[in-house]
Amino acid sequence: MELKGEAKLLRIFIGESDKLNHVALYEVIVREARKAGLAGATAWSGTMGFGPTSRIRTSKILDLSTDLPIIIEIVDEESKIDLFIPVLHDLFEKAKSGGLVTIEKVQIIKYSNSPSA
Repeated sequence: MELKGEAKLLRIFIGESDKLNHVALYEVIVREARKAGLAGATAWSGTMGFGPTSRIRTSKILDLSTDLPIIIEIVDEESKIDLFIPVLHDLFEKAKSGGLVTIEKVQIIKYSNSPSA
């Protein structure tokens, strides 16, 4: 797959305790992105954050949270991202989960797998 030039970055902010049918919501989102044929997805954990409740969640030992922020980033062509957004809305609804979803314009410099892969 060749992906160059202008694309969209879909960024999803959720909590690590968000689940869908006892599976972490971030895992479900990444698997659904793969099933949808998107170029790639990465889920990563934040060390500190807060959302609409203004409750600080942190990985500090003295204030260990069980709901650290999780960010999922997906980059692909605008048309593919647009097709994935209804899937994402459905997952949030099924999980009865809140979160934040943003889209940004990005410029892809390079997207390829290694020659040995």
